[in-house]
Amino acid sequence: MKVIYNDGNVAECPEEEVTHVLRHSAAHIMAQAVERLYPDAQFAYGPATERGFYYDVDLGDTKLSDEDLIKIEEEMKKITKENLPFKTFELPRDEAIKFVHDRGAVYKEEHIGDLPEDARITFYQQGDYVDMCVGPHITYTKALKAFKLTGLSGAYWKNDAKNKMLTRINGVAFATAEELAQYEKELEEAKARDHRKIGKEMGLFMTDDLIGKGLPMFLPKGYTVWQELENYIKAKELKLGYQHVMTPCVGTVQLYETSGHWAHYKANMFPAMEVEGESFVLRPMNCPHHMMIYANKPHSYRELPIRIGEIAHDFRFESSGTLKGIERGRHFCQNDAHLFVTPEQIKDEVSKVVDLIFDVYKDFGITDYRCVLSLRDPEDTEKYHPDDEMWNTAENALRQVLNEIGIEYTEEIGEAAFYGPKLDVNVKPAVGAEYTLSTCQLDFCLPAKFNLKYIDKDSTEKTPVVLHRAILGSLDRFMAYIIEETKGKFPTWLAPLQVKVIPVSEKTNDYAAKVNEALEQANIRTTLDDRNEKVGYKIREAQQEDRVPYMLVIGPKEAEDGTVSVRKRDCQDTEAMKLEEFIKKISEEIATKAR
Repeated sequence: MKVIYNDGNVAECPEEEVTHVLRHSAAHIMAQAVERLYPDAQFAYGPATERGFYYDVDLGDTKLSDEDLIKIEEEMKKITKENLPFKTFELPRDEAIKFVHDRGAVYKEEHIGDLPEDARITFYQQGDYVDMCVGPHITYTKALKAFKLTGLSGAYWKNDAKNKMLTRINGVAFATAEELAQYEKELEEAKARDHRKIGKEMGLFMTDDLIGKGLPMFLPKGYTVWQELENYIKAKELKLGYQHVMTPCVGTVQLYETSGHWAHYKANMFPAMEVEGESFVLRPMNCPHHMMIYANKPHSYRELPIRIGEIAHDFRFESSGTLKGIERGRHFCQNDAHLFVTPEQIKDEVSKVVDLIFDVYKDFGITDYRCVLSLRDPEDTEKYHPDDEMWNTAENALRQVLNEIGIEYTEEIGEAAFYGPKLDVNVKPAVGAEYTLSTCQLDFCLPAKFNLKYIDKDSTEKTPVVLHRAILGSLDRFMAYIIEETKGKFPTWLAPLQVKVIPVSEKTNDYAAKVNEALEQANIRTTLDDRNEKVGYKIREAQQEDRVPYMLVIGPKEAEDGTVSVRKRDCQDTEAMKLEEFIKKISEEIATKAR
């Protein structure tokens, strides 16, 4: 494909860059369509992304809807049919400022002010639309053949919550119609798996703006799943010598000034609350509290490692545009732990954390993941604790440990925590982009900030090293992941409702009630559906909405023989079985956490 570069030359674009150029050009064509439909619109940033493109637009008091997206998309199609040429030109800084100022492009004018004095300032134009851009772009609008607008979200100008909230219009673009069709197929699959949709259908959790955006509430069925996950991971941790604690959801600003979070993480925290002359904040993470638990009494090297764990409630002020059900909220519960170790214990403890991660993944059948060593960006150190020697020591130590225990990993610059490098385990869900589920972080920084000590074997005071680790990540996100992987068809041990007893008529209600009671006595989560509805309707509801692993259909023959007719969630056939036999079978399935 031929593209136009910002020096005016037209040349063949490398194959691996074609899609990026198409998506970047799609952002400009979309902006032109928006400008035609909303002449007062102001444009901020409009880049290509991994799967598509977006443009952040200031529309004043105008609020866009999904119907408006259809209109914008139709206008984009008109622009591509017009086959407008992309042209480029360059202006000196002063002229560029005047040019955008005269056009009323306030965001572009501010953007120029952020550029280095010697920066080249180039523009691209198609038809009556002009945009400041470094390019490259397609040569004619007709080259954009496969695109679709996908949604709306909010975004702060320059990603700063102090600035105005803009409207982000998202879209996708591909080189061929076939690729777009495949994407739309994946999109339908994503909608079918969306944990928010399934969570509503199954009655797992809810949100309400009167409570607050990003503050989900778990309903009885959802909280049952949540508790099962909590009990599961805590049982594993107890076997490995973890000690569980409970700490408050708030802390003083001074606590977070000591830890460094106030300097490096304040933008992601809720505002401080002033009470009786002190400033308090909702905590975004638990490490400062656990540091203080360690500091509560003296320690000897003989006590280490000390493993402090907590299912902790945390709060982060995520922008509203990034919120997504229980996958990403402003309140969540971390499966958090902090391991206080000697330098000599780092390798062994990291190895045990990695073993625990993979043990859990085996239990849940998680196989599509990759390990990432997340490092500091040495070219952009502002967001990190300023101590080069500490960073070099920590990064080399974690890299060496991973090499020694034989973990395959890639390295990614700029993804470290502000206090140290980390091993992230990123999962690839059934739909959508990968994200981090588990993490193990190596920290030489916070123990020193909190002046933590232990008495070593030579009777001298030493500073421990801390491993921050989360296996399930947050229980909320892990639950969202499992919902989408299974489409809400949880394994029996995790299912909020494990059995539904369905009598075929009122004549068998009494025996069905006895069956239900026997299941309850065996600690099986069960319910009796004795409504005056057709059996087929009850079965479909149990399969499609409740997604119950087992249905016991009770007719006259079952009542006479003392049996149950067992129907599995995804099967049409039934199997006659003695009630005691079924209880033994399902109890073993639950106890072994069979998938």
